[in-house]
Formats: sequence, structure tokens, C-alpha cells
Amino acid sequence: MQAFDPIELFQLLRQRYSWSPRRQREPAVDSFGFDPEALERARPLLNYLFDRWWRVQVSGGERVPESGGSIFVANRSGIFPYDGLMLAHAIECLGVAKLRPRFLIADWLAGLPFAQPLLSRLGAVRACAPNAERILDEHGLLIAFPEGQRGALKLFHDRYRLQRFARGGFVSIAIRKRARIIPVSVIGAEEVHPILLESQFLSRLLGFSALVTATFPHFGALGLLPLPSRWRIRFGEPIEFSRVAAEKADDPLHVNRVKDEVRSTVQRMLDREIRERSSVF
Repeated sequence: MQAFDPIELFQLLRQRYSWSPRRQREPAVDSFGFDPEALERARPLLNYLFDRWWRVQVSGGERVPESGGSIFVANRSGIFPYDGLMLAHAIECLGVAKLRPRFLIADWLAGLPFAQPLLSRLGAVRACAPNAERILDEHGLLIAFPEGQRGALKLFHDRYRLQRFARGGFVSIAIRKRARIIPVSVIGAEEVHPILLESQFLSRLLGFSALVTATFPHFGALGLLPLPSRWRIRFGEPIEFSRVAAEKADDPLHVNRVKDEVRSTVQRMLDREIRERSSVF
């Protein structure tokens, strides 16, 4: 009897199913890991989430320019970056941008082994100045969440109250790259996984934030499903930097002033949308 040869079996399976670790689509994957084929496979799900699950309403779309570099600055909503995915989807659906925007994610999320590869394939990029500048140079459209982790881990009673923007790096980048800043408010995403408290014991044990939401861990794995809240995305008036002197990018007073202006604008937009919202669901 012929001995079992696992290598031969692997070769047969690879030939039968035309599979190879070095797949033909690799050249299309850019240096950040974005994979157009993966996006196309995920598009039916993204469309369903956008149109049916969260029923996203978009306003102010006429303020999204057809050309030139832009940084969309929005409030951070929730643990998983559904907001980045849906905001990129909304901009693409407007049909004025030639390329799908990329959205920045924090180090702690980019470091999760199960999330980082998937998010990268769908357009997520680790948040840092060199990456942001490269995105603007190569693609022109960038989505940033200056609240960072503090915004993602807001408790439910603090929803839609903007946390302090830690740094004004997005302002300096906009000045250097002559990119406009477009304030964006996202309503509905902070009800997707309402965070009730953070378990300090589990956080120390696991090494990362262990959160208790309205549905998890009470309902087990089902509690990880996002709630079907109704979303509203509004684009504000662009802030132009085409005539701002390049040296202003290194002026802390100017950068902080613009940063606070953007934060105040987004907060006013959030307050307005909350007042006009008739129901969470």
C-alpha cells in the first residue's frame, strides 16, 4: 500500500481548486493592505447594513468636493469601526469621489489579530501622520476620528458628547498638504453597542479594555450583533487651507485654534441632529 503523502495531497487540492498562497490578485492589494476584491465581496453586506439595517440618511452631500485632498473629521462612535466603514460607503455612494476614502483606526484596534487583516482589506489604515500624508498623496480622501480611543469607549450616558481632541495632527497635515477639512457628524452609531461600564478587573486580566454593553455578555455571542439603530450622517462646510502659509502647520497656537474650531463645529452638528431625531430606531 502506498504511504500517505500530505505534500502530494496538498498539491492535488491546490490544482483541483486553483488555490495558491500567492494569489493572482495580490498586485491589486496596495501597501496598506486594501484589497478591491475583498471590498467587492463585502459590498452586499455593506449595502445591506447601510440601506436596511441602519437605514443611513445622508445630508450635506453637496459639500463633498469632486477633486482635491480632503480630511473628513467625525465623532468616534462605538468599539468596532462601523462608523468608518459606513462613512466611507456614504462618500462613495455620493458618486463625486473617484476613489473610496480610507479611514484611520487606533493602534489598539489595529493590533487585534482577528480584526486588523479584515479592516485593512476594507480600507482601514493605522492612525499616524506618515500614513495620513501618504493617503492624501495617493488617494486624496481620508477619514479621521480625533477623539481616538476615548471616543470609542464612551459610556452610554456620555454619547454624542465629544471627547477632547488629543492632538491637532490632522490640522497640521491639512495645512501641509493643502487639504480641506470637512466636519462630519454621525448619529446612531453610538447606540449600536451601548457601553454601560468597563470591567477594571477583566481589563487588567486581559490586557485590553473589557466592556459590558446592553447586550453583551448578557446574551452571549448574540450580544455582539450591532443593534439596528437609525443613522444620520451630515457633512458640514469645508474649511479650506489653500491660502494658509505652510509654516502655520508648525504653529501650535494656530493649530490648536483650528482644532478647537473643528471640534466645536462637529459638536454643534451633533446637537442639532439629536434635537431633530425623532427615534433611535
